[in-house]
Amino acid sequence: MPKPTSPPVVRTARSPAAAASIDAMCSVLEQEAAALLAMAKGVDETWLDVLALFDKVRKAGGRIIVSGVGKSGHVGRKIAATFASTGTPAFFIHGTEASHGDLGMIRAGDVVLMLSASGGTGELLDLAHHARATGLPMVLISKKADGALGLLADHVLSLPDLPEACPNGQAPTTSSTATLAAGDALAVALMRLAGFSAKDFRHFHPGGQLGQRSSAR
Repeated sequence: MPKPTSPPVVRTARSPAAAASIDAMCSVLEQEAAALLAMAKGVDETWLDVLALFDKVRKAGGRIIVSGVGKSGHVGRKIAATFASTGTPAFFIHGTEASHGDLGMIRAGDVVLMLSASGGTGELLDLAHHARATGLPMVLISKKADGALGLLADHVLSLPDLPEACPNGQAPTTSSTATLAAGDALAVALMRLAGFSAKDFRHFHPGGQLGQRSSAR
């Protein structure tokens, strides 16, 4: 009996427009990957200091209060959710809402994590001044350590000062990806310090495919 043969591979010739689109998408991925590698090379004692601060706050029953606006706000929600689901209590406060009453959600023993690529997001200034007045430690993730927020923060984790990947150099792409990755790096390092196990993860995440896989272990 003759062996079955695989169907022939059909190669479709790409139009110049399609080829240009593929090049553009690959360029974005390459630029963002380069930013992450650049940031990894800059992980230093400041990152260790922030990690120790977050771990101390966690052990004392405090929370990480993450805040940002715009794309940094969207990224901040994910960072806070990752902290919370991996054993470090955290929640997100929108910078504008903080100025309209949500500052009352913050309590003694918390730490504030501000996200601002520019380092000068005006909507975060009320939160920063409140934290300073009440003695709460502040961490900023930003390209600009010497901006208005950086001057108020106790620690600044620097994003690589690289162009955004969009053709106009304006839409947050490279910076938002780097910010998200910085949050992941801190969350995973905190998991290791806390000895956070698959069983612990299942306790916080019983639903979905992740919960099912954790239950099967």
